[in-house]
Amino acid sequence: MLLEVRELQVEFHTRDGVAKAVNGVSYSVDAGETLAVLGESGSGKSVTAQAIMGILDVPPGRIAGGEVVFKGRDLLKTKEDERRKIRGADMAMIFQDALSSLNPVLTVGAQLGEMFIVHRGMSRKDARARAVELMERVRIPAAKERVNDYPHQFSGGMRQRIMIAMAMALEPSLIIADEPTTALDVTVQAQVMELLADLQRELNMGLILITHDLGVVADVADKIAVMYAGRIVETAPVHDIYKAPAHPYTRGLLDSIPRLDQKGRDLYAIKGLPPNLTRIPPGCAFNPRCPRAQDICRTDVPPLFEVDENRRSACFFWRETLDDV
Repeated sequence: MLLEVRELQVEFHTRDGVAKAVNGVSYSVDAGETLAVLGESGSGKSVTAQAIMGILDVPPGRIAGGEVVFKGRDLLKTKEDERRKIRGADMAMIFQDALSSLNPVLTVGAQLGEMFIVHRGMSRKDARARAVELMERVRIPAAKERVNDYPHQFSGGMRQRIMIAMAMALEPSLIIADEPTTALDVTVQAQVMELLADLQRELNMGLILITHDLGVVADVADKIAVMYAGRIVETAPVHDIYKAPAHPYTRGLLDSIPRLDQKGRDLYAIKGLPPNLTRIPPGCAFNPRCPRAQDICRTDVPPLFEVDENRRSACFFWRETLDDV
């Protein structure tokens, strides 16, 4: 196994109390595999990724427990100078806002080349040549001419390609893509996702794709982990999720996707709002918004029930949810 996250817990100490942003999350991804992590804003998807990468703001954040095992090594017990060597070289991250993630006063060639200078000890000339190769690899036209351009001179889609090139530069074993297509139009979204999938197959990388949009991951993910209020509420192979979700929250996310056969109808929306993480309701955190909630849901926290060999659901009534297709 390439990466295993085991019972990870992350807290933020705020004026209103302790926010349990990640509360016992476990998932895994292997080489060549794509795991999509889904959920609304505030569900803990990005915080989990930041903890894995070792870029969590501490304070106010704090890793309160768990393990992050990468290639058999617990990164949470690894010294910072060792983790710094792993970041970029063996594990990389693509952020959702490319414009704010790239340095506005440096050319894209300088930013891409820095990876090779720092991690590979290359000369600036050789690093610039590799930067051009990377830009061509992610299909940026006229790469030799544009290597000296600044981030603001590129379109949103091209900037996202540069972020992908930066993450791919040292051919890491694992890439975490945090909402990589959020600010892009539908056509460019499809191009970026196709590019990511092609590069992943070429290098046999593990990929963690963080998103709130089930429509984005349908063609690229192998398995899905659905998060709500800092917990995993369902895990399953991607086709099982789309065919018949086993958790009411997953069903709500699926029903929220616009469909051609529902033209003229109002879009479905899950009622209510995600909970305040400093005051998570007792029992199942989803119970105030859940159409199936009963008394047990308001008092007991559901474990991840084994639906089948490859599937888990944190719902006391997962059988009824599966039957309601």
